[in-house]
Amino acid sequence: MAFFAAVTGTLINALTVLVGGLAGTFLGNRLPQRIQESLFGALGLFTLLVGLADPLSALKTLNPLVLLGALVIGTIIGEAMDIEGRLQWFGDRVQARLAREGSTLSEAFVSSSLVFCVGPLSILGALDNGLNGDITKLAIKSTLDGFGALAFSAALGGGVLLSIGTILIYQGAISLSAGALAPLLNANPQLITALTATGGLILIAIGIKLMKIRDPRPANMLPALLIAPALVALLAWLGRIPH
Repeated sequence: MAFFAAVTGTLINALTVLVGGLAGTFLGNRLPQRIQESLFGALGLFTLLVGLADPLSALKTLNPLVLLGALVIGTIIGEAMDIEGRLQWFGDRVQARLAREGSTLSEAFVSSSLVFCVGPLSILGALDNGLNGDITKLAIKSTLDGFGALAFSAALGGGVLLSIGTILIYQGAISLSAGALAPLLNANPQLITALTATGGLILIAIGIKLMKIRDPRPANMLPALLIAPALVALLAWLGRIPH
């Protein structure tokens, strides 16, 4: 029972993406191409808006160099590992087995997985769920993701449904490890600030990609989510950031 209590919000999140994704897949074949493209642009704009909030608020209390350093170091690591390429490879393999040539299944999987899992609500909500069973943040995220899945699948097809696995693994892991992380997080709240702010910046990169302004390969920035709190912990240890 304790296991399910810790991941209730994640299970609800997966369900809303399933419902939204199925509805969008059904509608997508019936929508003109121009509407599908407009939906994609709207998703990019919304992703930019969601991503902006946490970095801007974090800059009031956090050294901007922490975010810059995290992004630079994290991106170098991500590029060396070619995370985006590996995700694309996985999506292409699934696409080759399940979809016809010219399908957007791989793009749908990679884009929706990043949008649904990188944001601050994903991290904070999973921590709340794991620490005290509070699913409020994940309930809000589930609603947003349900509509997002509908728009994504209407524009790109059923590959969005593959992101359910990403949600279950990523958010579930955060919730289940929340108890072990609690002493560290309570000792230095700036760790969470850095983590969510970095996630917001990566969301902005995803929004830029969705709007086809340019492709900054946001998946290769994912290691920054680990580097940011590590830099904060180092600076706190050196006495440069108050606990």
